Amino acid sequence: MSEEPPIIRFKNPQFSYIEPGGKKHVFKSLKQILAVEKTQQWPEGAMSYSSFNAPPSLRPPKKYSDISGLIAPYTDPHSKLRYANSEEYAIVKTLPSDIVAGYLALRGASSIVG
Repeated sequence: MSEEPPIIRFKNPQFSYIEPGGKKHVFKSLKQILAVEKTQQWPEGAMSYSSFNAPPSLRPPKKYSDISGLIAPYTDPHSKLRYANSEEYAIVKTLPSDIVAGYLALRGASSIVG
């Protein structure tokens, strides 16, 4: 009464990466595909890998520390620099105004308030 369970195959046993001419099929990377697309002439309005734009995210952007690059839940109200922990806050408080302006310029923020 030992009934064998049915054999379920998820792969085609006759599938081969070797093409009928004997040449092995080599897959292209996304970088190679994009390079080929740029060289070809496409009709107006044709979609390609490089023409897709992602919609804007519904999540708010993550804020990173200006000092360490870690996720920063805090912002100094005087200098507007973002920091991740108390050690970084101590560093932010001792920074001269020209360094603070440099950090804000790197982030693309406006000038210092206060």
